[in-house]
Amino acid sequence: QAQLVESGGGLVQPGGSLRLSCAATGDIFGLNTMAWYRQAPGKQRELVASIVDGGRTNYADSVKGRFTITKDTAKKTLYLQMNSLKPEDTAVYHCNIARYYITGVVDLDNDYWGQGTQVTVSS
Repeated sequence: QAQLVESGGGLVQPGGSLRLSCAATGDIFGLNTMAWYRQAPGKQRELVASIVDGGRTNYADSVKGRFTITKDTAKKTLYLQMNSLKPEDTAVYHCNIARYYITGVVDLDNDYWGQGTQVTVSS
């Protein structure tokens, strides 16, 4: 059964860095969209960064220039390098691997989520 397991979260001071990893098991790393989302207490989940077939990336305005999403297909692992962290980056971060139709609608039978990893930015 396909599964995503995140790691790399923790407590870091403002201005610090963390690298999140998302290891995939099962035959899902070939799905066309991989992404990181985050959800802070009392807020809606938001898309942080995504990478699609062909390597095109997309970032939330709040993290552009600070975060980088990459993937290692051989290791079936998705990464999120986070630099210059701010207190407002504090949240639970989830990875997502999914197949989207050309219409932009997600295929619910191929939509996988990790359990989340806590990132806390505080002095």
